[in-house]
Amino acid sequence: MQQYQAPLRDMRYVIEDWLRAPQAWQEMPAMAELDSELAEQILEEAARFASDVLAPLNASGDQQGCLYANGEVRTPNGFPAAYKAFAEAGWPALAVRVEDGGQGLPQLLNAALLEMFYACNHAWAMYTGIAHGAYECLRHHAPEWLRQRYLPGIVSGELLPTMCLSEPQAGSDVGLLRTRAEPNADGSHRITGNKIFASGGEHDLTTNILHLVLARLPCTATVSSTRWASALAPHARCVLMEPMDGYWVRQTRAWLPCS
Repeated sequence: MQQYQAPLRDMRYVIEDWLRAPQAWQEMPAMAELDSELAEQILEEAARFASDVLAPLNASGDQQGCLYANGEVRTPNGFPAAYKAFAEAGWPALAVRVEDGGQGLPQLLNAALLEMFYACNHAWAMYTGIAHGAYECLRHHAPEWLRQRYLPGIVSGELLPTMCLSEPQAGSDVGLLRTRAEPNADGSHRITGNKIFASGGEHDLTTNILHLVLARLPCTATVSSTRWASALAPHARCVLMEPMDGYWVRQTRAWLPCS
């Protein structure tokens, strides 16, 4: 069985001696109660979860891989249970603002946590990797009704987000995208098009998957005027699952027709 030991000593050196983060936290009203001792306890718990829960699933996950049938993806044995434990422990809320239901801790600690998770089980960690970015995207740019509908699920871990950018004719050049977002009277958008390479585009870790879809509004003509249309796309479906960088467990890089 794979063994993983988080580099806690190195992390403490970076946080305390190099960045001098504890001193900076004391100057921030929102972080005044956070000190080196509490930060160390958080990192130790994260390290324990990484070594005891995630590391044992790394090799077996790659050996088993994901299974695709009828538009649904089953992740390797142990992955759903590990995610349930991750969510129940409150890790998705670590660096989320208190007013949004989070713990209000600094992103620095979240970065250390993610380093451990990716180091010991990169495939599993990819499913959670976009969550905080999606939280920030919705928090700063979504209308109030979207924030109320989806932020609680991201914070609790009830749902996992994806990032749908690439299309068959538009890989890194998103200016060539053809997916369209047609405004509806209620403020929502009807999205039509095809997205590829959506990591975590279909899985069994959560019952809901929030697809952040890069789409073009009717008034847009250039990449500079392309807008984000964020929605839980109920008609997005996975039609193909393919390997990614040799990690069969990450085959949930999906092709998603949206309509």
